[in-house]
Amino acid sequence: MKYQQKDITEDLKIKIKNTEAELKENTEKFLTVNKSVFAKNNLELDADFDKEGDDSFKPRYSSSVAIGVSDQTDKNGELIDLHIIKIWECERTLLGVPISKNIPGSKIIGELLDESVEEVKEELKEYMKGFLNEKLSLC
Repeated sequence: MKYQQKDITEDLKIKIKNTEAELKENTEKFLTVNKSVFAKNNLELDADFDKEGDDSFKPRYSSSVAIGVSDQTDKNGELIDLHIIKIWECERTLLGVPISKNIPGSKIIGELLDESVEEVKEELKEYMKGFLNEKLSLC
C-alpha cells in the first residue's frame, strides 16, 4: 500500500516497526524449523531480515525479508534461488519519479507490504514446499 507524505504519521511508524519485528522473528523461526529439511536434500536454506537506514520516514530506508537456497554439492555454494519480500520502502519523488536530492516540489512517499504477517508466513511455506517438490521431482 502506498503512502503519501501527508499520510506519514506516528501510527504508521509503529505499524512498520511492529510488522518488521514480527517478520524478523518469524524468519528466524522459519529458518530454524526448516533448515534440516533442506539439508536432507543437499540444499542449504538461509533466511534474513534486512534493513537499510535508521529512520523509516527518510528516503532510501527499506526493510525486507529474504530466503535463499543454495546447492551444498556445488563447490562454490552458488545461490539457486532467492525470494525477497519488501516490508517498507521510503523514497523521495518528483512528479512520480524517484530522485536522490531534496528538490523543491519533491515529496516523500512510502510503500508498505500489502499482506498480513500470516499471509507472508503462508507465502514462505508455499515457496519452500514448491522448491522442495521441484528438487524431489528432479531426483
